[in-house]
Amino acid sequence: LTADVKQKISLGRGLVREDVNAILFDEPLTVIDPQMKWELRTQLKTLHNELGHTMIYVTHDQTEALSFADKVVVMSEGQVVQIGTPEELFEAPAHTFVGFFIGSPGMNLLEARLDGTKAIIGDTEIGLPAHFDDPVGKVQIGVRPEYTKLASSGGLPVKILRVEDVGRHKIVRTEYFGNIINVIAGESAEIGADMTQVVFDPARVNVYVDNWRVQGGAQ
Repeated sequence: LTADVKQKISLGRGLVREDVNAILFDEPLTVIDPQMKWELRTQLKTLHNELGHTMIYVTHDQTEALSFADKVVVMSEGQVVQIGTPEELFEAPAHTFVGFFIGSPGMNLLEARLDGTKAIIGDTEIGLPAHFDDPVGKVQIGVRPEYTKLASSGGLPVKILRVEDVGRHKIVRTEYFGNIINVIAGESAEIGADMTQVVFDPARVNVYVDNWRVQGGAQ
């Protein structure tokens, strides 16, 4: 039997037993081709709803985790750094590892200093969604590429390295003093020669101190 057939048989053995309340899947789709992976993920989700068993699914593939799970546990170096829904992991990563790991590309992370409702990077002020005191520790802001856009003014000056057209959208790779900042632009978006600054949506900016997300106060 081929490796993928053996894998599918192992999956079936675990699912047909009636004397279990929880099933552990440890990288169950690793050796299966991409199209079959998609089909099996869909079938496993359907079986989960039908059988009602608790299913614990271990994977390094974020697509599998986010499409299969109701709750995702993210671990880094043996430590649980966040437990949450796929939406919570995407919108409000509790740790910089979660921000970088979840998403394609992952979250943009930049060192900054805080001044009330603004983060200061170099000589540029970035709006924040709340008021933050100046904390002790390493401060970073995190913004998803989906909430980052190119502009001709009013943002952080960057150098455009390349533009990748992935079909549904474009990924613009930019650089700010050695820091890579990714921008997701629409498929039809025009990228002019004068668009050499990146602007962040203030409502979507996360603040991290020593890699952990912190909450701000009222503005």
